[in-house]
Amino acid sequence: QVQLVESGGGSVQPGGSLRLSCAASGTTFRRINLMGWYRQVPGKLREMVAIISSSYTTNYADSVKGRFTISRDNAKNTLYLQMTSLKPEDTGVYYCNQALNWGTAVLPWGQGTQVTVSS
Repeated sequence: QVQLVESGGGSVQPGGSLRLSCAASGTTFRRINLMGWYRQVPGKLREMVAIISSSYTTNYADSVKGRFTISRDNAKNTLYLQMTSLKPEDTGVYYCNQALNWGTAVLPWGQGTQVTVSS
């Protein structure tokens, strides 16, 4: 059974940076084609913000393009999201998941990691 555990969230001021990690267990990570990061803001639907393929092709939501970088380390079974120039509207709970395509998650959700951007 695949388990995903997110970490690295925290509270930062606008303009700050954070690096999120997603550790996967119970699977051969390199065999997962698409992995994504999702964000949920209270009162809104969970949305995908970044996706990466097994060939390291990436794509981003317009709201984070140029500020966030998704990466994966197959040897460590870990997915990352480097977030820079953070804005208050980036506040939310961030989740990782295997993706079927842009916006469609495959696995049960983990606990997520809270990111709060506030002055």
